Amino acid sequence: MIEEALQMPYLGSGDIIYMCSGQGSQKVGMGADLLDVPEVAAVVECASDVLGRDMASIMCAEGDDAQAALDETRNAQAAIAALSIGIGRALAAREVRPSALLGFSLGQVSALALSGMLSDEDAFALIDVRSRVMDEAAREHPGAMSALLKADAASVQELCDACAQDEVLVAANYNCPGQIVISGDASAIERAELAWKDAGKRASRLATQGAFHSPLMASACEPFAAYLERVPFAEPEVPIICNTDAAILDAASVRERLVAHLISPVRFDESVRKLADKGAHTFVEVGYGGVLSGLIRRIDKELERHCVQDRETFDACVAARCS
Repeated sequence: MIEEALQMPYLGSGDIIYMCSGQGSQKVGMGADLLDVPEVAAVVECASDVLGRDMASIMCAEGDDAQAALDETRNAQAAIAALSIGIGRALAAREVRPSALLGFSLGQVSALALSGMLSDEDAFALIDVRSRVMDEAAREHPGAMSALLKADAASVQELCDACAQDEVLVAANYNCPGQIVISGDASAIERAELAWKDAGKRASRLATQGAFHSPLMASACEPFAAYLERVPFAEPEVPIICNTDAAILDAASVRERLVAHLISPVRFDESVRKLADKGAHTFVEVGYGGVLSGLIRRIDKELERHCVQDRETFDACVAARCS
């Protein structure tokens, strides 16, 4: 399991880390062939009951407007979390159990449910509030995000310092070697992209509805903190690595750290490396898109990685026990 730095013993090479997907991985039809898996169906039904809308229909809709409806923040976050939690529960029921959990942004909430810190009902209620306050903050303080390639922390900090010009411009996601996402005011993002491209490097604008994990989300913190005071958290049955500091979450600090999460960078690269340093070798992405599995490959090609997102990959993972 995990060593003193993570307040746990070492992980063994056969242990499994669940990775819960973040926003942006959603696509119409996601999870369609898993809805007959009892655990997945139960979680999607739970999300529908809590949120008051048919999440299975939203996830599997057809027509020109289906993707746009799924891309709405409140639907995207709920659908991604429902699939992650459902797949995680289904794998665990078939003896593919995690020794630790790691979420990416929204995936942190999915991990809370899979760890036992939150009930599924409380997790979806939390996601509903989180998506609403983030959407309100994005409307109040519009912004953008962009992925920089061939990036390192020092060069990105230098870029942000040079291009901010009294606007918000910060590193938001430390994804993997050579890929860091910046977040901030749209005009500052545009200046940074131009400067990065002038230096012969690539930048790719993300399809987000706001400048997430930046100070432009600050107005969401107070209402989210007030809501979290009423949410009951248990101690985790499976350890969760927190995005903001790559350390273990506990019930005493979870509220404060979830609020900080809104305005702090996601330290995915550091989290994976810390787990690998303590012996973790097998990383299983529970959720759609394979984004996190792709990041694992760039962080350390020696790590075993799986993306469980449909019936074929689910059945293969269960059959192999990911060992």
